[in-house]
Amino acid sequence: MSEAYREAGVNLGAGYETVERMKSHVASTKRPEVLNGLGAFGGVIALPSGYREPVLVASTDGVGTKLKLAFALDRHDTIGIDCVAMCVNDVVVQGAEPLFFLDYLATGKLDPDQAESVVKGVAHGCRLAGCALIGGETAEMPGMYANGEYDVAGFCVGVVEQSKIVTGEKVRAGDVLIGLASSGLHSNGFSLVRQLLVDPHPERLEQPVPWEDRTWGDVLLTPTRIYVPTVLSLIQQFTIHGMAHITGGGLYENVPRMLPAGTGAHIHWGSWPIPEVFTAIRRGGNLSAEEMASTFNVGIGFVLAVPEEDADAVIQSANALGERAYRIGTVVACNGAPRVEIKGEWV
Repeated sequence: MSEAYREAGVNLGAGYETVERMKSHVASTKRPEVLNGLGAFGGVIALPSGYREPVLVASTDGVGTKLKLAFALDRHDTIGIDCVAMCVNDVVVQGAEPLFFLDYLATGKLDPDQAESVVKGVAHGCRLAGCALIGGETAEMPGMYANGEYDVAGFCVGVVEQSKIVTGEKVRAGDVLIGLASSGLHSNGFSLVRQLLVDPHPERLEQPVPWEDRTWGDVLLTPTRIYVPTVLSLIQQFTIHGMAHITGGGLYENVPRMLPAGTGAHIHWGSWPIPEVFTAIRRGGNLSAEEMASTFNVGIGFVLAVPEEDADAVIQSANALGERAYRIGTVVACNGAPRVEIKGEWV
């Protein structure tokens, strides 16, 4: 049967080898609550102790067409970090501690080296977020993907005390918006980036960018920043009224998701440094500032709404935790649905 399966394009031996290679990476993420090991039909994990009314918060996401750059460069060790980040950053928006993660890796022909590299990145991301990688799926599906290509997706569950869920309902006019710097593009907008910068000049990926000693490939594959440790620390120290993870749709789409009816946000260009990669994209496509902030994070990967009296202390604490935090705007009263207005000029 296995020989017939091999002739159909599925290599069971490669699958077994891949699982063996994954075991050490998975083990490196183990939390005390994990009750079984890799290989069971389902991961078993207990809720952490100390919660009176624990609530689970779940999120799922992928990496999108950023994968195309990983294929072009044959570099797969950071993509798994992106996959974890896109999920755990969403979970912590609600104030939840990421508890466990599952990944899904699908390819046409399984390459154990490639698969291990991806899962190594997933495990690294899980360690950064403090969650356990308790299982996943590696699917070999001949004919579904081009040679050397794959797709990866993730699923995260976090836990939070019901009374401490951050919903955004406490956000009010006068709150200060604090932005945490992104590490670059994160995992959004790559279809446009490839169209503007990469597809016309594929050789560019191996060439240095003009503003630092790295290649375009290095810059574009920089993994999404994981904000979990910082945010969990901040919500223990301060009153946080609302939070937003700046993903697809940029500032214009994601900030309103934390605003209650009757409020809006005024954000100010120039209140944070915009990374050069975004300026290069803007120039390459002759895009407006509004188009940029509707598609990309433009340098701000996470936003918190906090009482004005706490704003300076929150910024100082975030900076001490390794972030670059900025006062980027305020919450204002407005009529109609919550919306964002970005004032000033892109600088």
